[in-house]
Amino acid sequence: MTQMEWNRRSLLQAGGAGLMIAGLPGLAAAQTPKRGGKLRIGLGGGQTTNTLDQTSPTFASPNERTVNYTLFNTLVEIDPDGKAIPELAESWTIDPGAKRWVFNLRRGVQFHNGKKMTADDVVFSLRRHSAPGSRSGAQGMLRDLESITKIDSHKVEILHKTGSLDVHFLMSDYHLSIVPDAQTESNGVGTGPYVLQSWEPGVRFRGTRNPNYWKADRAFADEVEIIVVNDDLARLSALQSGEVDVINRLDPRTVRLVEAAPTLKASIAHGYGYYTVNMRTQVEPFNNPDLRLAFKHLVNRQELLDRILRGYGSLGNDHPVSSKLPFFASSLPQREPDLDKARFHFRKSGHSGAIPLHTSPAVFSSAIDMAVLLQAQAAPIGMEITVQREPPDGYWGNIWMKKPFHMSYWTGRITTDIMLSTGYSGTAAWNETQWVNPHFDEVLAQARTEFDETRRAGLYAEAQSMIRDDGGVMIPLFNSFIDAARKAVGGNLIAPNMELAGGRIAERAWLG
Repeated sequence: MTQMEWNRRSLLQAGGAGLMIAGLPGLAAAQTPKRGGKLRIGLGGGQTTNTLDQTSPTFASPNERTVNYTLFNTLVEIDPDGKAIPELAESWTIDPGAKRWVFNLRRGVQFHNGKKMTADDVVFSLRRHSAPGSRSGAQGMLRDLESITKIDSHKVEILHKTGSLDVHFLMSDYHLSIVPDAQTESNGVGTGPYVLQSWEPGVRFRGTRNPNYWKADRAFADEVEIIVVNDDLARLSALQSGEVDVINRLDPRTVRLVEAAPTLKASIAHGYGYYTVNMRTQVEPFNNPDLRLAFKHLVNRQELLDRILRGYGSLGNDHPVSSKLPFFASSLPQREPDLDKARFHFRKSGHSGAIPLHTSPAVFSSAIDMAVLLQAQAAPIGMEITVQREPPDGYWGNIWMKKPFHMSYWTGRITTDIMLSTGYSGTAAWNETQWVNPHFDEVLAQARTEFDETRRAGLYAEAQSMIRDDGGVMIPLFNSFIDAARKAVGGNLIAPNMELAGGRIAERAWLG
């Protein structure tokens, strides 16, 4: 079998996967981009602990992701249809077995400081996430890479230990943004559409258009300002009054209000994001698998969907793979509330006493409401849950992955394998529940290298089943991404993997 090459006009068909690698995402024919003005984004999900450092273990908030894609590029971009397309990598080749990948870099790209981007920058940017002492959230994704090396000034070789069909998708992750070689200071210097002018973590960002930006058909506004407004009503009010042009995380209860306004529009994407209630499996009381099962069986997910999301989402089944993703385990029965089973496992666990559930609006706007509903749903079997309301600022540093019972939120990931590897493998930096199952890790490794699509689907289904029945996470809902904007804002604002056009709104939107 000869070496296979993919470029922007080619179709990847390996192991039954069909992924078009095309040019940059096209704009709707009816829309005519306009240049100029200041794009103002009102953003929920910011904290004073936010950073520009992609290797930070807490680099995950909407504020960080959106600012990141405003300043930086990755090797691969996810287009509005969820396809992997070239970005800083102009094309790539894959050897048979998918162990060896070669990324051919775009020439003539400049960093904000005038330095030309080369393979040295790419190698440094990727290696730093798995360097000794790194606590990066990308560690789990990169652990199966054997090496990242420079072939020449514009070619980088990535060797995967066992082979993977998802390496190009991996290269689109926001952690893996390209920075100048040997840059240890998180100063915002990237190759992206806007140049940093000011940055107040968790408060405000301002950037001006990169005059040397290599994408001629992107970054239409002269200036971008991101203002953190964590309160939902205040954020909507800012949009209604014209103080901002776009907002994220529109409360589902206000969607109809926005759609009825003559100057506003809602943007709804049915994607991969989901909510989690994390039960840390290595500490009491959830080191008891029966207590975990009791909680999973008692939850009424439909009530949560109706009352919390007003139907803007779908039911979760205690594993992190969206029904929109390939290899979703559709054969797994949807978990319904079963108080008899819940009561059986609760009694078997022998647990008594209150269990504090830590949550905050930092997780999502109705997180406290969800916790209160879960508290009420647990009461009939005698499980006493107390809701611990934590302040938004500092939640991800002080509560997340630290408390035995706490809530969190994931935007999801672009493939099943990346999602499972990032949050659920035994060595993943973001394994929120400390759940370690060697068989799960073995199955995941097998699936990653299985080119037969039917067998691969079976392995991923087994992995999802193990998380569902043995893991420490309860996943009740997958949410829709609901943003809102003035109707004068043009461009494709939807992406399946993240709010605000996948975090890339600064370069994809324009002002009419």
